[in-house]
Amino acid sequence: MAILVLVRHGQSQWNLENRFTGWVDVSLTEKGREEAHRAGELIKAEKLRFTKCYTSVLTRAQETLDIILKELGQTDLPTERDQALNERHYGDLQGLNKAETAEKFGKEQVHIWRRSYDVAPPGGESLKDTAARTLPYFESKSVPDLKRGETILVSAHGTSLRSIVMHLDNLTKEQVVSLELATGVPIVYDLDDDMRVRSKRILGS
Repeated sequence: MAILVLVRHGQSQWNLENRFTGWVDVSLTEKGREEAHRAGELIKAEKLRFTKCYTSVLTRAQETLDIILKELGQTDLPTERDQALNERHYGDLQGLNKAETAEKFGKEQVHIWRRSYDVAPPGGESLKDTAARTLPYFESKSVPDLKRGETILVSAHGTSLRSIVMHLDNLTKEQVVSLELATGVPIVYDLDDDMRVRSKRILGS
């Protein structure tokens, strides 16, 4: 039996300010740190012992992971950091306020950029583009660990994790448009030897 836990980082400063963040390296807010502590408490209640962790090269995901591991008392775990797990690159939208961007380009256009599968914002990445780097990394790094029956924790971002969830849950391009991942909420997958989902739980929901 393999266990995979996915956690989107806690609220970041630009989440709070309603700005497109992408690859810009911003820190967690105090609420984001509280969300990370809560995620750690929820995972601890599951009595999970991790064998390895994966995260992006961005501070908000790494800080979330550090807080969770401290809550678990498992701070000595091997951890891989890779930009393959980074948030999607928002291109020309990075740093812009989302509400102001919707006023400028129209709500429908901004919704398409944010939630469609294969339409990228100007100069940025779509979910399809993000999946093209996230999934090969996941398949080459995490899947071999999982097939050995290990328990893996991934702390990453909304879009990189959406691509993994889309893959595991066999979601269509149409279904993934409405998929929302809350900050600091752990998703626990129980996987069989063929990486099929035996069960999925969203902790604290």
